[in-house]
Amino acid sequence: MADTKFKVTIITPDGTVYDNDNATMIVMNTASGQMGIMANHVPVLASLLISELRIKHEEGTDEIAAVNGGIMQFDGHTALITADSAEMPEKIDVERAQHAVDRAKEEIQKAKKAHKQNDLARAEVHLKRAVNRLKVSKFKHK
Repeated sequence: MADTKFKVTIITPDGTVYDNDNATMIVMNTASGQMGIMANHVPVLASLLISELRIKHEEGTDEIAAVNGGIMQFDGHTALITADSAEMPEKIDVERAQHAVDRAKEEIQKAKKAHKQNDLARAEVHLKRAVNRLKVSKFKHK
């Protein structure tokens, strides 16, 4: 019988955020849509969106990471996620994330009034990242 577990590692420019070798599936949002990967899947390389990354385990538990873009590379036995930034729920500073939401909303309004498309696009990305962090912060390991 084929092994149903594989290794998942999430790295950022600041270091390793997650490293575990007993995942049974990962679910992520990619530029091509939502994707689920299980052990022994054909090799794949995918561009990740700002969203949660769900790591499923055999005992029915899930872990979630807030991933802010990046690349996922899978070789059939190891998923390597190289992200711009990523955080596990217990590491997220909820107050800081809420302040980031408020700041981004203010910047969006300013950019719209001034008709500055570059500033608007940048503020919208900041808002997506902060909202993603807040959403993931509510997840508790089950």
